[in-house]
Amino acid sequence: MSESIVKRWGKEVAIGVAVVLLLLPLLGMDLKIYLTLTIAGLAMGMMLFLVASGLSIIFGLMDVINFAHGVCFAWGAYVAFSTFKYLNNWVTADSILLNFIIFFIAIIAAIVVVGLVGIIIERVLVRRVYGSHLFQILITFGGMVVLTEFIRIFWGPNDEVMPVPATFQGNWDIFDIIVLRYPIIAIVLGIIVYGVIQLILQKTKVGKIVRAGVEDPEMVQAMGHNIYLFFTAVFAAGAGLAAVGGLTMAIFNLQVYPDMGGAYLIFAFIVVIIGGLGSITGSLVGALMVGLSYNYVAYLFPAIAVGVNILIMVIILLIKPTGLFPAGK
Repeated sequence: MSESIVKRWGKEVAIGVAVVLLLLPLLGMDLKIYLTLTIAGLAMGMMLFLVASGLSIIFGLMDVINFAHGVCFAWGAYVAFSTFKYLNNWVTADSILLNFIIFFIAIIAAIVVVGLVGIIIERVLVRRVYGSHLFQILITFGGMVVLTEFIRIFWGPNDEVMPVPATFQGNWDIFDIIVLRYPIIAIVLGIIVYGVIQLILQKTKVGKIVRAGVEDPEMVQAMGHNIYLFFTAVFAAGAGLAAVGGLTMAIFNLQVYPDMGGAYLIFAFIVVIIGGLGSITGSLVGALMVGLSYNYVAYLFPAIAVGVNILIMVIILLIKPTGLFPAGK
């Protein structure tokens, strides 16, 4: 099958599934409820994209199965939690400027701290097991357990209420449709992150070196580039993206707890598999599918909300085993 046909079918399958996801729920719910759930689903999808994009870069581009990715998600949420607690006056201030400043400070703090955690994971654990998926699973799973225990040591074992900047609270009433403020902010943030990632991977020298290093690391090394240094940077970037996802999801759910990364790691793997390994566009499309389907089904049939995402993944893999948008598409 030619590359153009592969691309075409990936897009057609994605469009077909999206149409079903968007239109089918209308048969069973009121229009106002449908629009509210759709906005919430898009926001959840964007937050899942932030987690899955980092996993896709590590899993798809570096061929590393990283089970410690979920704990990076949790660490990001806790770093933001501490930042909000330390600068609580800015969080509670009735000022749009201060609220957005503290939000971006929390994002930067989460990226820096969890990026350093990612560097430690890559250099101490993952670098020893490149090329061996079995050992990658075992050693990163062990890393996840250890880092989760560190969360309990540093922040305690109990659930905590996540502070929310005052401006992000509340909603808008648009033609009797309740639109929460924070989901709109999460959607905009996800779009910005997607654009930045694509720009770096497709238009910069660093992105080209990383993509070439995945295909032929020896050749990249022979050309004078330290590919393992780039891989460490990619791993740190992936961890940082997971941290942003954890921060945004914690604000969305209004809580943080030590094991929060495990649940969303499952969603992240589903998203990456649906979208295609190594494809950022695929992660975005897959995340939106998962977010929308989860919200619709959780409202109509709560008992099967998680199962429907697995069903979508199975159906797409039966139609297109490489995922909707294989790497580089």
